[in-house]
Amino acid sequence: MTTNRDGRAPLGDRRVRRTQKALQAALIELVEERDLSRLSVADVAGRAGVSRSTFYDHYRDVHELAEAACTVMIDELIGAVPGPGSVSADPARDAPQKLLAFFTTLAEHAGLYRALLGPSGSARVIDHIRRRATAAGYAGARQARGRATVEGAGEAAAEGTVEGTVEGAGEAVRQGDGDPHDVPAAFAAGALVGVAADWLQRGCPRTPAEMADLTWPLFTALYRRG
Repeated sequence: MTTNRDGRAPLGDRRVRRTQKALQAALIELVEERDLSRLSVADVAGRAGVSRSTFYDHYRDVHELAEAACTVMIDELIGAVPGPGSVSADPARDAPQKLLAFFTTLAEHAGLYRALLGPSGSARVIDHIRRRATAAGYAGARQARGRATVEGAGEAAAEGTVEGTVEGAGEAVRQGDGDPHDVPAAFAAGALVGVAADWLQRGCPRTPAEMADLTWPLFTALYRRG
């Protein structure tokens, strides 16, 4: 198999993606049976049906594999988490349902997430969650502001004051494009990581449904004030 200069297999190869998917699935299965710290490369390779040398073609160690598996799932999870700009016919119902899906998935893979988000976990994974959640919150906030601007422009046109509204909209766009730093989004992302990590470390004492019900009002309160 052809490798890159660093000895890793090329990511574009379908066989590579298939092997990585098998290794990640094997790890997720094994981490539910024993702690991540007790898993060896041989354990994962054996469960995936590949050799140890094949494992090392893709990952340096079990921890790097865990980070890869976790970040793939996180990207899917963050896409389900509602933000201030979520578009829904019934946001009061749909937003908590999305948070329910988020916490349910965390609970289903609690062993993996507990290991990576805990005190001895992965700074890379924690930062990945925070950055992805911040970006999602920022994008949602811009969508919400954009809709509010369009609605305001419609009202202003009816009142004959559209010029000032359009100028304000242009300024908002310029500020958004020039500085993507969004304090409420960053704050919410950090809170989400903290709540998830604390819940996992405590052994998930509340159900995912309870966590969704408790978390969503905090998000809405934050963005009402933001």
